[in-house]
Amino acid sequence: MEPTRTEAGTRRGAERRRSAAFFDLDRTLLAGASGPILGAALREAGVVSGSTQGIESVLFKVFDLIGETYPSMLVSRQGARVARGWSVDAVQAAARKAAEPLANAVLPYARQLIDGHRDAGRMVVMATTTPNDLIRPLAEALGFDDVIATTYGQTDGRYDGTIAGEFVWGKGKARAVAEWVDRHDIDLLDSYAYSDSWYDTPLLSIVGHPTVVNPDPRMIGMATVRRWPIVHFDVPAGVPKFAGIEPQKVLFLLAQPQLFPWVRFDLGGLDRIPAEGPAILVGNHRSYLDPLAIGYSLAKRGRPVRFLGKKEVFDAPIVGDLATALGGIRVDRGTGSDAPLRAAEEALAAGEMVAIMPQGTIPRGPAFFDPELKGRWGAVRLAHATGVPVIPIGLWGTEKVWPRSAKLPDLTNVLHPPTVRIRVGEPVPLGGEDVEADTEAMMSAIVDLLPAEARELRTPSAEELARTYPGGIVPTDLDGDAAHERERRPGQD
Repeated sequence: MEPTRTEAGTRRGAERRRSAAFFDLDRTLLAGASGPILGAALREAGVVSGSTQGIESVLFKVFDLIGETYPSMLVSRQGARVARGWSVDAVQAAARKAAEPLANAVLPYARQLIDGHRDAGRMVVMATTTPNDLIRPLAEALGFDDVIATTYGQTDGRYDGTIAGEFVWGKGKARAVAEWVDRHDIDLLDSYAYSDSWYDTPLLSIVGHPTVVNPDPRMIGMATVRRWPIVHFDVPAGVPKFAGIEPQKVLFLLAQPQLFPWVRFDLGGLDRIPAEGPAILVGNHRSYLDPLAIGYSLAKRGRPVRFLGKKEVFDAPIVGDLATALGGIRVDRGTGSDAPLRAAEEALAAGEMVAIMPQGTIPRGPAFFDPELKGRWGAVRLAHATGVPVIPIGLWGTEKVWPRSAKLPDLTNVLHPPTVRIRVGEPVPLGGEDVEADTEAMMSAIVDLLPAEARELRTPSAEELARTYPGGIVPTDLDGDAAHERERRPGQD
């Protein structure tokens, strides 16, 4: 067992040395630069004038787009001279004011990772070029153990235009971290570092677990050559980005009716999908087309969603990689693991939406035509654990496009395309204690969104039954019926 954080700070030598996690700030913990928020606080405090605000705005936008450049860092190095004569107390007061908006701008999955390292007993340290006095209040607000940052020299309560110690950038940052590690007896090979910048290659090279975050163009190449993992703290692990855009948002561009001539989408209640913040979306399951139908609806709201899907989908070649890239959450019901729910909780904590098909699978045979929908408890357990609203979605007609009996959707019916009806309801009122009762209420809310024919009890025809089974094969023992089971074709499920 690893020692506790207090014990780890006092036990050294014979026992395992402590490790640390080092985080860069701009374009790593934050999506862009901290400069605009810090600059606004300094102007409000009267430390600097607003005459340079326009130039700063342009420079920060360039930084947000391409990251650090050698010329920009040469300018940054002159910051100590620019600050000469500034009141240290006034700057520190401005930094305290900036801490809250900066903390609010920290990317959601970065916060979770910081907490994870802390829970594992590691020290969490901010390593940034940004001046120490400007950034320490933010580090304290985020619960960092320490800050390694550029320190401006002081004389009589004012900055004197010098840099005390390293300019914490490039090789200087690596040296500053190495010196800090030596003072704190940290095991570098068991430590982690996170940065976006090619200029932080020296830092990433000295730790045992380097990770590239939101990389600048040159760092993409460096990470590829060195096989360093690449992540983005505004999306779940495993979700890539292209030109700063995740795959789901790229696919939103394809959510146009003219690109789906083989189906008509009849949408209703989309305004009930929250424009921001977490939500649990639950829908009935009738077809392999259902995730696409929900995704099409969400594209109209401009919001990505994290689907919980069966492990078989994630294990499939190509399809599994795509599901992961879209931020899907793998569910292996055979293990009984709570890992999928924990992953869903993390996504919700990050302000994302999670979609679940509570039925678990597409019903087969007579169950497909049952007006009463039966659901599993996962969505309700997730709602109870997080307090996030459950939004019901009623799907109807997806099986006309892609029945379970078919391996692929019917893309040929462009003259008389079937209509897929999608209705979004109000959040489901949940009691919050009885999982079974709340699950029934959730499924009832979904049924209420379906057309009247969905609530009619009827006997399906033999052809309708066949469309609900893989390969269209009706079991011979269905309800004691001696229905003839057609011979399987090679490769059929």
